[in-house]
Amino acid sequence: LKVRVRDPAFGKPTPLSRQLAKMFDRFVQSGRLALITYGPCAGKMCTIVDIVDQRHVVVDGPESLTGVRRHMMPIKRMSLTDFRINVRRGCSEKTLKKELAKGEILKKWSETSWAKKLASKEARAQMTDFDRHKLMVARINKSKAVKKVLKKSKK
Repeated sequence: LKVRVRDPAFGKPTPLSRQLAKMFDRFVQSGRLALITYGPCAGKMCTIVDIVDQRHVVVDGPESLTGVRRHMMPIKRMSLTDFRINVRRGCSEKTLKKELAKGEILKKWSETSWAKKLASKEARAQMTDFDRHKLMVARINKSKAVKKVLKKSKK
């Protein structure tokens, strides 16, 4: 099944192409902040610096802020975020740092629910056996306190 997006006679966008344009708002573009999902830098933030082809981009952390060096990687191995800084293609690391600091982009990222969820997942992964035991005991005590209050309110 093929869907024609443009009218071949006039080259004007059809209603379907307008709908598709409205559907997406995270585009692969220079300055877009992304989360690396696979590879040695998985879980780290990066910024798209340049587009190589339809499947590959050049990303940079910068390394001093996020620990990601400038390198080429497939788009498949990253998740785009809503954040974008205004930089030109192939900008220097110095310019990238300045723009990230000016917009406080990494601070805004850390306040999102996505980043908080990743941080809590990381914290749970770093727990020791004793930490997990303390958490279990705290949950039991919380449950007892809630049941006690509910029992009083029913009477």
